[in-house]
Amino acid sequence: MRTVSGHSDWTGTLQDGAGTISTTSATLDAVPYTYASRFEGAEGACPEELLAAAYAACYNQALSNISGKEGSQIASVTTTADVTMGVDDRGPAIVALHLTVEAKGPGMSQQIFQHLAEQARLRCAFSKVLVIDPTMTAKLAPQ
Repeated sequence: MRTVSGHSDWTGTLQDGAGTISTTSATLDAVPYTYASRFEGAEGACPEELLAAAYAACYNQALSNISGKEGSQIASVTTTADVTMGVDDRGPAIVALHLTVEAKGPGMSQQIFQHLAEQARLRCAFSKVLVIDPTMTAKLAPQ
């Protein structure tokens, strides 16, 4: 078992404050974020954007792993995770997640690829902890 950590500091009010986001690996090292960077697209980090990047990376590894175990190895995969932010009855919320996946699998049929892509969506570690059921568009790229 392995535990990894992220860290954030924040000072001030929600709209006028500022903070930083860091990871123990120093991949992120005191990256600044504000209300504007999170909700208005201003320069700086956005926690939901970090979730999107991490989810895409996790999915890629899950698809590679599952395809190899099922005997139809994916040669390469590119995934974009779109996190849609909105508001629910408790305030700001992630209201949708969508994966857009394109992969190359020499000799693989579209039917096999769709099966593998769906298995990866269901079995990816991030999918298991998310309350929102992510949607997905997956296509096998021509060789």
